[in-house]
Amino acid sequence: MNSEKIHVLGHRVRLLQPAAGFRTSLDSVMLAAACPAQQGEALLDLGCGVGGAGFCVLARVPGTHLTGADIQPDHVDLAVQNTALNNMEGRAAFITGDIRSFNVKEFDHVICNPPYLDAGTHTPSPSASKATALYHAEEDRSVKDWVEAGFRNLKNGGSFTIIHRADHTDKIIQSFGKKFGAIEIIPLWPRMGGPAKRVIIRALKNRKTPAKIHAGLTLHCADGSYTEEADKILRGAEALI
Repeated sequence: MNSEKIHVLGHRVRLLQPAAGFRTSLDSVMLAAACPAQQGEALLDLGCGVGGAGFCVLARVPGTHLTGADIQPDHVDLAVQNTALNNMEGRAAFITGDIRSFNVKEFDHVICNPPYLDAGTHTPSPSASKATALYHAEEDRSVKDWVEAGFRNLKNGGSFTIIHRADHTDKIIQSFGKKFGAIEIIPLWPRMGGPAKRVIIRALKNRKTPAKIHAGLTLHCADGSYTEEADKILRGAEALI
């Protein structure tokens, strides 16, 4: 696979990613910033791609350990190369597999950046790799599969963090059912005064604590530059909440 190198978190993380197809994005960095991992804890990145979100957590929180799972072997191969590129040997491991059957161990945290359109509701991408990454090629996967995979692989009280389209918030909350509580909703506003396009939702396994809606984060100033708060996360590697 042809690849290109990019840098995130102010060059703290270096990533090889496919030259064409699914791309590491701002969403991955924001997802990582929202994961409440602490030193010595283990996290699972479902649908990890080349490991972008997971490596951002490892760079921010010393002593954490990452397992990534992805359905595409070529993406997993790049993730393994990125382990060496970021000197994360011993802290990261990657597995090829379908998230619906993934059940390796109990983790302290699960993060995921699933496809933003359910399979069968849109025109498939002409790129076979991107179509697979977005689950265009399958007709029976949905956000519920990601929630159930997170629940299955978490310790009791462990955290599940997902980034998704803001207009899918209701589907995500419905998928939680009684499996998760202590739900936190964190809107990401493109600009001040506009509607949120992305939302990060965190929850804890088997908790009954009431839900909380945070003020959220405005990403861009009027001139298109990042806000000071967003820049602290994207380049300064600070936590979101």
